[in-house]
Amino acid sequence: MLKLNFHPAGRHFLQIPGPSPVPDRILRAMSYPTIDHRGPEFGALGLQVLEGIKKIFKTEQPVIIYPASGTGAWEAALTNTLSPGDTVLMYETGHFATLWKKMAEALGLKPEFLGLPGIEGWRRGVQANLIEERLKADKDHVIKAVCVVHNETSTGVTSNIAAVRKAIDAAGHPALLLVDTISGLASADYRHDEWGVDVTVSGSQKGLMLPPGISFNAVSPKAIQASKSAKLPRAFWDWTEIIEMNKTGYWPYTPNTNLLYGLSEALDMILGEGLDNVFARHQRLAAACRDAVRAWGLEVQCTDADVYSPVLTGVMTPEGFDADAIRKTIYENYDMSLGTGLGKLKGRMFRIGHLGEANDLTLMATLAGCEMGLKLAGVPLAGSGVAAAMQYLTANPARKL
Repeated sequence: MLKLNFHPAGRHFLQIPGPSPVPDRILRAMSYPTIDHRGPEFGALGLQVLEGIKKIFKTEQPVIIYPASGTGAWEAALTNTLSPGDTVLMYETGHFATLWKKMAEALGLKPEFLGLPGIEGWRRGVQANLIEERLKADKDHVIKAVCVVHNETSTGVTSNIAAVRKAIDAAGHPALLLVDTISGLASADYRHDEWGVDVTVSGSQKGLMLPPGISFNAVSPKAIQASKSAKLPRAFWDWTEIIEMNKTGYWPYTPNTNLLYGLSEALDMILGEGLDNVFARHQRLAAACRDAVRAWGLEVQCTDADVYSPVLTGVMTPEGFDADAIRKTIYENYDMSLGTGLGKLKGRMFRIGHLGEANDLTLMATLAGCEMGLKLAGVPLAGSGVAAAMQYLTANPARKL
């Protein structure tokens, strides 16, 4: 037997910024018997989830569902809209923006990486003015797409996508807008249609509270039109046949049936709570977490208060203290997993996830584990982050809209 759920006492605290803990309701839904993916019951399920997921993206347009990770949806977004040798403007906000750029290179595209230099670019959001300046200089419209990350999971920064759309329009440029909201969807406010996004990329294992294994492309009419002339090779990722078969609730290949059961349950949970209530809950927990970090006398990774992430908080460790060693201390003593620093921030920060079905008590337990672990690791703390977070939460009680 695999010892994946063996713990001395209590549950393991999974406080990374995704995969997030899967609620029992969703686990139970996923345990239902697998049905015929060509039968009438499945067709009804398919239509239900395809319509429901549109509400999460805030779109009236098609949302393609793949049996894949978010990385697959990255590739689908690029291969369906672009041709070999196309120039794409990509903005560096962190590790995942960097990985998407590497994928573009591997596919034969020509990415330009825009951003602030060094670590500074990983502590702030997308600077829309830089995108506008670059597009205005592109008189011949060589750039075919602008690719940005909405919520950068590696840094705890949520960029202003509406400002990026405004910058593209101000430049009078026809480039497509492709956005990764893999960790932002269903946790941070996102508006595919209103913000004029052409392809939105997301995944199941973050705010949707599912295991990894489902990814999404929400697409605009402009993106669908672009797919008709795009020349990058694609077969599995091709939108055309999927969109057509989805009209009756089916897929042109075998979909991940039981994960779709889970998606149906997740949609019921999220829409039942109300998207605005979900967003407010995440913002409130994030604010309490940041108060805790400041009370410890540590730095929040994101340096721009306007783009603090409601999904996770990055914590910078003091000079001389390895963040991964601190994470190990916390894991070994309190059975809690925290996110590691990635790329340029390896060993310099750890990440606290407060997404999905997180509530006041899960956050307080998480902060208690962090505070005890920081003390065990010998990190000098200015005060109690636990007390600061308790003060914030009690002074700002949750209110449903």
